[in-house]
Amino acid sequence: MQLIRGLHNLQADPRGCVVTIGNFDGVHLGHQEVLAQVVDKAAELSLPSVLMTFEPYPSEFFQHGEIPPRLTRFREKMEVLRRFSIERVISLRFDESLCSLEADEFIQQILVEKLAARYVVIGDDFRFGKGRTGDFAMLKAAGKQYDFEVASMHTFEIMGDRVSSTRIRSALQSGELGFAEQLLGRPYRMSGRVAHGDKRGRTIGFPTANIHLHRKASPVRGVYAVEMYGVDGEPVPGVANVGIRPTVNGTRAQLEVHLFGFSDDIYGRHVQVEFRHKLREEQRFESFDALKAQIEKDALKAKEFFKI
Repeated sequence: MQLIRGLHNLQADPRGCVVTIGNFDGVHLGHQEVLAQVVDKAAELSLPSVLMTFEPYPSEFFQHGEIPPRLTRFREKMEVLRRFSIERVISLRFDESLCSLEADEFIQQILVEKLAARYVVIGDDFRFGKGRTGDFAMLKAAGKQYDFEVASMHTFEIMGDRVSSTRIRSALQSGELGFAEQLLGRPYRMSGRVAHGDKRGRTIGFPTANIHLHRKASPVRGVYAVEMYGVDGEPVPGVANVGIRPTVNGTRAQLEVHLFGFSDDIYGRHVQVEFRHKLREEQRFESFDALKAQIEKDALKAKEFFKI
């Protein structure tokens, strides 16, 4: 899979392409249906399959104040997309210049001139262009003018409701990890590099791998039974806290993982943490001893979950 950042690095393939456009946050089952159609059509037409996405997301660019937490950071999204045979991912910087493009300019300058699109697959709620004036009907009309086809993916539903990033966020925030897994098509994971922390955990017998989230907000928060990938013996079970660590006056959200029966040095290692079961919400304790006692209970519950 080739990653192309910015229109200035994009050279139109003379053959054209099959392209889909969107945030694809979480790359959930609905997204996967779109990707499957893109890949199948690209194979049928002997054209490259392309996914166009944006950084930041348009909703983040326009939102003032608190924004919904992303399900996947950019790197995490790329890791998931590699499973779906998409040949090229184009990441466009969403800024004043891009958001000021009128819908017809977006079609002509990006879809036609830069991508030479032959087939466009979009979700049924896709909007584009300044003021979100572009829609499926406009794309269909433009396709007749510029000689490309347009297909709309209808809503993908589970249990009678649309699969969406918003619905998955809600499931994660309420601790419904099994339901989130149903919507994603896989257990929920976060990834990052193991960094040095304040090493308080090792003083009470619970050394932790500290992973900075690099997020403005996290879709999960609290204490969980987890499994870590990217280390020897993977998956390695453990217990994790996601939050600001109020007992030690923390201010920056991070992920701390204590692994069971594991003592390897993994500083600097890029790992994936899979959330399997929520144990409790994060809370502040009156003393470090009280925190230690609770961590012991959390570890016991996590071991019971994993049957170890």
